[in-house]
Amino acid sequence: MDELVKELDKERARIIISKDIRKWNKPTTVISGLHDRKDAPEITRKLKTRIGTGGTFKDGQIILQGDHRDTVKSMLVSMGFGEDSIEVM
Repeated sequence: MDELVKELDKERARIIISKDIRKWNKPTTVISGLHDRKDAPEITRKLKTRIGTGGTFKDGQIILQGDHRDTVKSMLVSMGFGEDSIEVM
């Protein structure tokens, strides 16, 4: 039953992936919309490992170093999130 609830949450999640410029004109990828999920730190760890970059889960957002918007979207889709629920800005 718990697995079914997780799958439904993945389909309903509204995820926004955007690019932000931080200190010293460095690009970062910001993923918001996962603040309600208990496994957000685990998702962060998987993204960081597969992309090979640094990052953190802070204030309900996943922040990755570098511009990885398209890669993150394809990885989230492969994790089971609905492609139409992910918006890349």
